[in-house]
Amino acid sequence: MNLEFCSLASGSRGNSQYIGNGKSALLVDAGMSGKYIENALKTIDRDFDKIKALLVTHEHSDHISGIGVLMRRYKLPLYVNEKTWMGMKDKIGKINEEKVIIIENEKSFSIDDILINSYSISHDANDPIGYTFEYNNKKIALATDLGYAPDEVIKAIQDTDLLFIESNHDIQMLKAGKYPYFLKRRVLSMEGHLSNDEAGRVAKEVIRFGRAKKILLAHLSKENNFPELAFETVKNVLIDGNIDVDKDVSLHMTHRKDASKLFLL
Repeated sequence: MNLEFCSLASGSRGNSQYIGNGKSALLVDAGMSGKYIENALKTIDRDFDKIKALLVTHEHSDHISGIGVLMRRYKLPLYVNEKTWMGMKDKIGKINEEKVIIIENEKSFSIDDILINSYSISHDANDPIGYTFEYNNKKIALATDLGYAPDEVIKAIQDTDLLFIESNHDIQMLKAGKYPYFLKRRVLSMEGHLSNDEAGRVAKEVIRFGRAKKILLAHLSKENNFPELAFETVKNVLIDGNIDVDKDVSLHMTHRKDASKLFLL
């Protein structure tokens, strides 16, 4: 069986990612309505029958607003680290707390044969993490909502077949844009978001020292980026690193309000 991935939504309005292996599946974050997520799954011919768990990266509303609804409606367990749980538990309504499973960062666990690892990232949240997923000798790495990517992050996501990487903003668009100064500082800080250029650098490192064949650009800002710019910027960084975007790797966009295609590894 294949390891499957789909970005159901990625952006400041809401985030949710699907990972499956044909018999079971997981959702990472649920920052959209339950109805939206149900409909997004239908577009890739998947439904909630096989969803076994919810996982959370951090407690910001664009990652958790649909968690309570889905836990109540489908009786799903929630995997989350302790500090993130403390930051979100009063924001998702009443749920069965016996379904909350506290995980430890950097300590692996499995859900129906899918091996899951988490790693710490830098973002302005209680204890934000990224995830990797492995099944049948294939690996997916999720790396969004991080202000920068130090060597520890590169190492955590390096040996992957598919990289889902934040390409949030164009630095010049952000600096010249309408955001107030404090918000510009936040986005540009080491606890903010990755720029297009930095996304390209991270992708280049992962490709150069790993086996990544698919790069998905994620969490684009509506105000400070646009898909064509993100794509071309990352593509040019890869080309400058002697990486053939057509031969060595395939580069894809994800969307704020639409599901991506279903990727099979």
